[in-house]
Amino acid sequence: MIKYEINGGKRLQGTVSISGAKNAAVAILPAALLVSGSCRIENVPDISDVRLLLQILADMGVSIRRKSRHTLELDCTRVRNIVAPIDLVRRIRASYYLIGAELGRFGQAKVAMPGGCNFGVRPIDQHIKGFEALGACVDQLDGYVCADAPDGGLTGGHVYLDMVSVGATMNIMIAAVLAKGTTIIENCAKEPHIVDLANFLNAMGAKVSGAGTDVIKIRGVDQLKGGTYCIIPDQIEAGTYMAAVAAVGGDVVVENIIPKHMDCITAKLREIGVQVTEYDDAIRITRQRPLRRANVKTMPYPGFPTDMQPQIAVCLSLANGTSIITEGIYDNRFRYTAELMRMGASIQVNGGVAVVDGVQTLHGCSVKACDLRAGAAMVIAGLAAEGHTTVEDIQYIERGYEDIIGKLRAIGADIRRIETYEGNGTDAAG
Repeated sequence: MIKYEINGGKRLQGTVSISGAKNAAVAILPAALLVSGSCRIENVPDISDVRLLLQILADMGVSIRRKSRHTLELDCTRVRNIVAPIDLVRRIRASYYLIGAELGRFGQAKVAMPGGCNFGVRPIDQHIKGFEALGACVDQLDGYVCADAPDGGLTGGHVYLDMVSVGATMNIMIAAVLAKGTTIIENCAKEPHIVDLANFLNAMGAKVSGAGTDVIKIRGVDQLKGGTYCIIPDQIEAGTYMAAVAAVGGDVVVENIIPKHMDCITAKLREIGVQVTEYDDAIRITRQRPLRRANVKTMPYPGFPTDMQPQIAVCLSLANGTSIITEGIYDNRFRYTAELMRMGASIQVNGGVAVVDGVQTLHGCSVKACDLRAGAAMVIAGLAAEGHTTVEDIQYIERGYEDIIGKLRAIGADIRRIETYEGNGTDAAG
């Protein structure tokens, strides 16, 4: 068993550097399958989701050269269309981008239904709607999504998404890049990682316009020729460290970020009493006074992100007054509140709404990570709590946070990663 051990109550002080964006990397790496040569991708986060995707791509024949910890060179010249191992695919939600990439490159795809975090129903019907608009025939058989392009390949089409979907927007973009003619996607998601994917595709020779707006237009090209691209910093990782300072107290500079991407998070932290100072590529977070109550509603970008909802909930659990959190994206994202209540938080959940009555202190105990962002919230709670906290099921956390132990220790947190081997005692690492 691997778990985190935390001794809370240590103020955070110093500088933390943000890694490449997980949600961009897990789409850009499958999209590299469309490139008819080699491409160099920089600022790739070293997280378990990325390592799983690289293993899948290697099995497909992609030549992967690691130039440094965060720089990869991918050569897809000899890639072959195979069915990715189901045990790998079901460990990562973003494996559905393989459908769009394989459909665009080979004209057919067979990919197991993806896995990843479980916090509600996340169907891929909008993905399928987009593929079908490009002329593909799509079926779901025995746990697999099977997609086939017509003779002559995919052709441009018009897609109006019934709901704003980040995954569908990105997957349809990937599939449409090599399609004949023009594809128009309306009611698109506008997250920074969607713009990043479009910029990557364009750097490789695609013709994508409108990313970051409601309407994206893709003019099909014959091939992508390769190039070099640097992934943007991770908005949610940065927000997580900002929330940690807000909950625990301290003075931390979060560097290697794009402050504009943080506006929705920065505004809410200022509202609850945190001082935020913006620089060109960094933000300074200072919290000296008690936190104030606030209401939070998660919405598609540029609204407050659902991926920051558990982290801000920890802050509100320690704020003066009663706060209301409304989850507007996923239907089962409050599972973590049961763990937070074990630490002394006062939260009542009714459907998609949580009422949070602030308490003076949280108390350390043994908790579990329900999913990636809930796990990050448990770490923040442990840092802010009195006494000792153990966080289990940390494999969820390591899906999306690079070296979270090292980064937190560097700014004063008392946290370590423990590996317990049955019958052999305990070995602390990190």
